[in-house]
Amino acid sequence: MNSILDSRPALKAAVDDVAEVAGYLWQKGWAERNGGNITVNITEHVDDAIRHMPAISEVIPIGTTLPHIKGCYFYCKGTGKRMRDMARWPMQNGSIIRILDDCASYVIIADQPVMPTSELPSHLSMHDYLISTGSKYKASVHTHPIELVAMSHNPAFLGKDVLTRILWSMIPETLAFAPLGLGVVPYALPGSVKLAEATLEQIKDYDVVLWEKHGITAVGQDVMDAFDQIDVLNKAATIYLRAKSMGFEPDGMTDEAMKEVQDVFHLPKTRPC
Repeated sequence: MNSILDSRPALKAAVDDVAEVAGYLWQKGWAERNGGNITVNITEHVDDAIRHMPAISEVIPIGTTLPHIKGCYFYCKGTGKRMRDMARWPMQNGSIIRILDDCASYVIIADQPVMPTSELPSHLSMHDYLISTGSKYKASVHTHPIELVAMSHNPAFLGKDVLTRILWSMIPETLAFAPLGLGVVPYALPGSVKLAEATLEQIKDYDVVLWEKHGITAVGQDVMDAFDQIDVLNKAATIYLRAKSMGFEPDGMTDEAMKEVQDVFHLPKTRPC
């Protein structure tokens, strides 16, 4: 069976990266059953032949109007699909969609009519915002990192930048590779408009957002970038929880030590250490 990826190495590489990250999410235990979602803006890899490909689905409403994604193309994980399957067969467990000129609907164009994730409106809203700001970010990843979700069950951690300060202090790499820290969204029904709107508000200040008692959403220049930020933050959460399990409160790096990391690595000082 022919695929849209045939003879398009850049597009195939982008989808292969999604498959690789999907495998990591499953291996880490962050993607139970059909948990988690990935969307990637692949418009830069689209040629004239793809632009003229016919739809293989009916016109599907997004549920909102997003003016900045007009004519864009996205690879999307399919609804109900498993990350472990997407890692092996990305084009059987995801699809490529085209945003129509009304900016409020889309069609599936390849390879199969796999319906995108039910959380597509929130993902597309983030992409719309990123495009509107001139951001180079192309990818959005949602997953369920065990340690970060566990920490979200403690109300003491959910104040603004409380978790950011703790996680940054656990290991220098966290500050170096997740320099904007961690936003927090209070619990809201998965897939709801309330959750989407709250996440979009946090994405204005953070690349990674914790959904209380649920999971993480991250944006990045590509899917690996988004995954890496989640990975380093969850490593810091694991260190914190391992220390607690040994019976002591980890003291963490001092403010002075963290500021030194910011200075040496020329990191943005968007919030205090």
